[in-house]
Amino acid sequence: HLGQGYGYQISKVYNAVFPPVTQRSIYYHLRKGIFTQEVEIHTIKQEEGNFSWGKMAEKIYYALGKNAAPKGDARVKDFLAGWKK
Repeated sequence: HLGQGYGYQISKVYNAVFPPVTQRSIYYHLRKGIFTQEVEIHTIKQEEGNFSWGKMAEKIYYALGKNAAPKGDARVKDFLAGWKK
């Protein structure tokens, strides 16, 4: 159970478990999920670092929304169990 995550992080998890898709597709579905209330914006954070575009990055953290109906998948659960260690 990821709980919450930002787009790039969600993309990395998804592509590690399922057939790869583009980040553009992940972000499209996150925006669509916000519209359908299956996904909600949890927090927005400004993070400092050495990025190719500058020293600040805005990370939008997403969580399940009120209309989410997660089914659960053992592949995701197993991946996340090993990933957090």
